[in-house]
Amino acid sequence: MLNALAALNRLKEGNRRFIAGDGQAMDHEGRRRQLLLGQEPFAIILGCSDARVPAEIVFNQGLGDLFVIRVAGNIVAPSQIGSVEFAAKRFGTSLVVVLGHANCGAIEATIEELEQPSEQRSPNLSSIVDRIRPSIESLVVNNPHADRASLVQSAVRANIRASAKRLRHGSQILEQMTRENGLLVVAAEYSLETGVVDFFEAPSDL
Repeated sequence: MLNALAALNRLKEGNRRFIAGDGQAMDHEGRRRQLLLGQEPFAIILGCSDARVPAEIVFNQGLGDLFVIRVAGNIVAPSQIGSVEFAAKRFGTSLVVVLGHANCGAIEATIEELEQPSEQRSPNLSSIVDRIRPSIESLVVNNPHADRASLVQSAVRANIRASAKRLRHGSQILEQMTRENGLLVVAAEYSLETGVVDFFEAPSDL
């Protein structure tokens, strides 16, 4: 199994191939048969459900390479923490990437809710908004006249950072694996315009 830094470099290289349109050929049939014996994903990706950000394509990886958890707004609730714990312990995967993206609809919905609360929102959608709210509320309250695009951009990153922090400090299992096994949780943002994944909270920043 790759260590966290080697896994991070593999993701970066895959994203470079994706941007260049030079993706490696995938033998899906052969790989599918290999995986009948088990899986060893080299990275765990907690990403947004947005259809424009499929992790395997963005990082030019194949079957069995990534353990992907997708939820609107790349929020961290108990089920997401449990999924990360499961993959890290079961497969020995040492890299976790929280992958948000530009112009996230869940972020925009949360900003709208903060600016003008709605009584019509479903409780299920509210459960997502309420997870995002604490990480961006001060941005919205303190910048009432901010340019909307800039506000959304800042809120996207604040939410990604908050999700990464919850994974690092919201689980005794993950904290122990960080200390003893070199587990690394990294924050990243995908650009819808360029296809670039910016690992803006990389190991040297932590």
